[in-house]
This record gives sequence, structure tokens and C-alpha cells, in this order.
Amino acid sequence: MTANELVTATRDTVASAGRTVVKVGSSSLTQRGRIDPARIDALADALAARRAAGQQVVLVSSGAIAAGIGPLGLKARPRDLATQQAAAGVGQLLLVERYAASFGRHGLVVGQVLLTADDLHRRGHYRNAVRTLERLLALGVIPIVNENDTVATHEIRFGDNDRLAALVAHLVQADALVLLSDIDGLYTADPRKPGAELIAEVIDSDALGSVRLGGTGSAIGTGGMATKLDAATIATGAGIPVLLTSAERVAQGLSGVGGTFFVPTGRRTASRLFWLRHATTPRGRLVLDAGAVSAVVIKRASLLAAGITAVIGDFSSGDPVEIADQQGAVIARGLVGFDSEDLAGVLGKSTRDLPPDLRREAVHRDDLIVL
Repeated sequence: MTANELVTATRDTVASAGRTVVKVGSSSLTQRGRIDPARIDALADALAARRAAGQQVVLVSSGAIAAGIGPLGLKARPRDLATQQAAAGVGQLLLVERYAASFGRHGLVVGQVLLTADDLHRRGHYRNAVRTLERLLALGVIPIVNENDTVATHEIRFGDNDRLAALVAHLVQADALVLLSDIDGLYTADPRKPGAELIAEVIDSDALGSVRLGGTGSAIGTGGMATKLDAATIATGAGIPVLLTSAERVAQGLSGVGGTFFVPTGRRTASRLFWLRHATTPRGRLVLDAGAVSAVVIKRASLLAAGITAVIGDFSSGDPVEIADQQGAVIARGLVGFDSEDLAGVLGKSTRDLPPDLRREAVHRDDLIVL
């Protein structure tokens, strides 16, 4: 395909997508620390039209903390974690209640799905998330996904909902991802300044080096253009086309008009490994000898205790860990099969020399991704 054909195909894919993940940020839903019903109604109208055409929608919505600012009498977005969680506890209820009423005008039912990164690197929790989302969609429900800000700590956060949306798009095997912002696309510079031009399409993310990005988000949100570009890179690298446009122009964007379209650059990968790469924060590090490095990287074998020379950090069985060579280069990431204390006691030992209750892989190959 030529470049023009790729862009046309991407716009057509977004317009005709059977399943679309749409992400909206706090500043597009609230004003002065309170939910703006008119903005939510406008978004619901656009997504309801999509549903009326027989297409499925998953909505990833920020706004819980922002929606709790006004009712709690706070003057600005809180900085400390405890107050953020308290605001989210109040705001999430108000936000979903408003969504339910707005989509209810179209006879549509919504369902709340709250996630943390810690939920999704564990095999059982991951499968539960997949089953829940698929069942909601099969029942004709619009899932509304948000990070569970009431319990998420700094260590187990996705970081921002743009990234979460890219991960959810892969999780539900979406045909397209739509990122809604305060502005109608990606510009060559701050769009408020003279000379800034809209970038209508991005075929190669490496070409974005000349784009001067703005700040890290609004006064009530945590995202920004940088996080949206990161999300677009994650999604397109997994074969998912991306549209970036404004919340005000979501209807036009969903029909393939306006905004910035990002052309897929890769192919879809196994879901759990995709999540392991992008959605987990390592709790520790395993250092390997040369033989183990070769087994993991070249042979794609499971990691055994015999090839580990050092254990760094305090972690539990099932936690994500980095896997590094003797020079400190991280070569892989995986879900460890031992607590750090137990693993430290069996380093360098052959599996047959271990007690029966410890005869297992340190990291199974199905739970390991080479970086």
C-alpha cells in the first residue's frame, strides 16, 4: 500500500470498526470541580449513535477524582494519595450515575469496570477481566472502564488512562482506539500559537521527533499530549489504528473525518504478554549467568534457579520482575514463581537438588516476555 492508501484504510477502519474503545479525559467532562452534564450528554449521544449502527463501544473514562473536588469543597486537585482516593470515592459514584442517566436516554445500559495494574498481571484476575468485559459487550452493555483510584497506590497504577485505554483496546481485541482531548488533534506546536499546523496522519511514530509537545495535562487531569502519543504508540504497535480528536468533535472523528489518525505499525500479539510488557511495574530483578541468558533469549526456555546469580528486591510469587544479564542490561520481564526470600535460598541449584515443594521454574516461559 502507498502512504495515502494506508491513511485512507485507517480512516475507513475507524469509521466501520465493529468494536471501538473510546477514551475521554477529566477536563472534557468536568468544569470547576464538578461534572458537566451537557458534556457527558454530548459524548453519550455520539456513542449511542455508534451503538444504533450495530457497533460495540467500550468507554475508558477519567474524571473520578476531578468530579469529587467540588462536592468535597476542595479548591484544586489534591496532591496527596489519601485525599485523591477520597475524592475518587465520591466522584466515581457521581460520574457513573451521570453516565447511566445520559445513556439511559437512548435505552442503553452501562456497566462499571474498575481496574488496577496489580489486577491484570495476575493470570486469574486477568482472565476475569477479559470474561467480564466480553460478557458485558455480549449483553449489549456499554462498559465504562476507569482505574480504581480509590485503592490504587503509586506502585500499582497504570500511570494515566490514555495508556490504560491502549491496553484495554488490546484486551478486548478492539478494531480501533479513539483518544479524546481538549484539542482536535496533534499539532506541530502549541495550537494556541501562530503557525501551528494540524498533523492529519502519522504513519511512522519516529517522525514525531520534531513535534514540540505541551505540558503534562490540565489542572484537574494527569494526562497530556505526551501520554496520548505513548498510548498511540502502544496501540498501533499492536496493530490497532488510533484516532486523536477533541471530545467536541467525537461524532465527526468516529465517521473518519478530522483529527489525527495513527496508522498501525505492528501486528497483534498474545494478550497476556502484551500486558506483561506494558501494564506491569517490576517489583524486583533477577540477574542471570550467560547460559541462562542464552536459554531465555535464544531458546525461549523457562528460567530455572540454576541460572540465577542474584536476587534484587522484595517480591512475592506471581509478581512481575525484571530479568537482567551480568552487565545489568534488562533482557526480559516475567512473573516470578517464588517469593524473593525462597528464591534467594536456591540460587544456582539444579531443580533435581531442590526440595519437592520448590521444584518448579523460577519464571515459566508462558509468563515471560523477551524485551
